[in-house]
Amino acid sequence: MAHPYPIREMARQSGLSEATVDRVLNQRAGVRASTAANVAQAISDLDRQRSQLRLVGRTFIVDVVMQTPDRFSSAVRSALELELPSLRPAVVRSRFHFRETAKSGELVKTLDDIRRRGSMGVILKAPDEPDVVEAIGRLQDSKIPVVTLVTDLPLSQRVAYVGIDNRAAGATAAYLINQWLPGEHDAILMALSRSAFRGEEEREMGFRAAMRERGAGHPLIEATDTDGIDSVVRDRTISLLREHPDITGVYSIGGGNKAILEAFDSVDRHCRVFVAHDLDQDNLPLIQSRKITAVLHHDLRHDLRRAAQVIMQAHGAIEGPIESIPSQINITTPYNVPA
Repeated sequence: MAHPYPIREMARQSGLSEATVDRVLNQRAGVRASTAANVAQAISDLDRQRSQLRLVGRTFIVDVVMQTPDRFSSAVRSALELELPSLRPAVVRSRFHFRETAKSGELVKTLDDIRRRGSMGVILKAPDEPDVVEAIGRLQDSKIPVVTLVTDLPLSQRVAYVGIDNRAAGATAAYLINQWLPGEHDAILMALSRSAFRGEEEREMGFRAAMRERGAGHPLIEATDTDGIDSVVRDRTISLLREHPDITGVYSIGGGNKAILEAFDSVDRHCRVFVAHDLDQDNLPLIQSRKITAVLHHDLRHDLRRAAQVIMQAHGAIEGPIESIPSQINITTPYNVPA
């Protein structure tokens, strides 16, 4: 058994004698399995304590850069600020750079400004565009790790992606809608904020693939490039509802759900099934009032905590491999809305 600590320290941590710890480490005969497990647990505890000691007194300045509607950026800000105390003994100070709409050049300028000013890391939600990918490379060259959030940029030099498996989320939405909307003549509106976001594109691909796999004959009508802004979403949806009178279901990939429902009301149509993403300030009252059928939800606080920890790992302050581990997808209905 590997033992990077003095035997006396391991004995104190495990509550065993030094002689017993020595017997375990040297794999001598007559050692009970439970005793060996106690020593292994002591080593694991000491590893964590060593990581905690490395964090004492350290300050991490983290920049959060996002192109997203205000309702989601507000949820991200709140989630991160609620998680900051759990990151102690390290101190994490966050700076926010939010835009509802942006040309890629504006996002690139923000990232380059962060690189020049200095930062311990960047949490990023941005379109998958070549100049954004190049800006991430420049940050990495300057030893500023980038963690992508919600939507990935896998061809960039980001150190990890934090968020759900978006293809699996899209397939889950297809499974639910196909259960609740069995008639093949019902068309489904797929609402994206912008096709350049890889996460939204992957949700759409997962949705389409699962619909084909299940033999569902629903016509799929796409609405995109609204940036999820309510006024634009409402107008686009009204136009499509008038053009396609058979739309009775919605898979909202990119948000703007209040506006989508207002569009249904404007043309005096009923939405039979509505599956959306995220329990944000818009969706929570909508599902509580049963205007939305289900929300595919993940713990945003967990994601933000994980993103901050990855940045600490990249700076050697926390041990362990840096990995992109998908978040759990939770199906929320009006009957199991979390507190």
